Amino acid sequence: MSAVGTQTCYRHPNRETAVSCSSCGRPICPDCMTPTPVGMRCPECSKQRTEVRTARNLTADPTLTFILIGINVIVFLAEMFGGTGLEGSGQVFREGVLFGPAVADGEVYRIITGGFLHAGILHVAFNMYMLFYLGSMMEPAIGKLRFGALYFTSLLGGSLGVLLLSPFAPTVGASGAVFGLIGAGVVAERSQGIGIMQSGLGMLLVINLVITFIIPNISIGGHLGGLAFGAAAGYLLLVWAPRQRAKQAGNIALGVVIAMGVAAAVGCVWAADYAVQNGALL
Repeated sequence: MSAVGTQTCYRHPNRETAVSCSSCGRPICPDCMTPTPVGMRCPECSKQRTEVRTARNLTADPTLTFILIGINVIVFLAEMFGGTGLEGSGQVFREGVLFGPAVADGEVYRIITGGFLHAGILHVAFNMYMLFYLGSMMEPAIGKLRFGALYFTSLLGGSLGVLLLSPFAPTVGASGAVFGLIGAGVVAERSQGIGIMQSGLGMLLVINLVITFIIPNISIGGHLGGLAFGAAAGYLLLVWAPRQRAKQAGNIALGVVIAMGVAAAVGCVWAADYAVQNGALL
């Protein structure tokens, strides 16, 4: 998408706009925009059934999104049958919750399992709604493999944020991964010249950040860590790779995102060890 001075909407010549359809390049005003994770589409392009994915047809095949939602729901049901709560009364909760001393003691798997546990039905319901909303748009746009890499890198980034800011607080939830998806979407839209408040993602990010800082018992580190890693991964997958002429750019971006996830996992172990020996790092 490009900004071209005083161009006018091709459907409304009396309206000036700085936004163009990311598919055909025609200038479009807000009334003619169809938002997608990779830019705005004009009404005609939004109706296409080709490989150009729009917000209307992006929900066609978000298989991995449904699998992730299913795993989260099944794990939450297991929590309910075993007893759950913020105090970690159930075995499933106790064995999987992200907790710095346990990670430092060798239970590294918690940096993943903590992202599939939840502290209540509202917690899991909100996160799964957000995962469905974002995954239905992004997964068909970038493919299952890249979407999976984006999701788990964001999840691990969130775990790293937890272990840096609050390693002794038992922490659960898919929020870190969800924040990463929001960050990736916002970065992709900004690269197309779309203002942060011009689409629903910008307001969604602002609302969730406000909630993060004003409501008690919400992991600030988990949300900010997921957001940072998701935004960086989103830039590589949704912005950098599509702009390159090299055919292997997508694979290079994928490899870097996977490396980021590995680095986050290594950082989690280091942060947990440091916290046990010296106290919280931040």
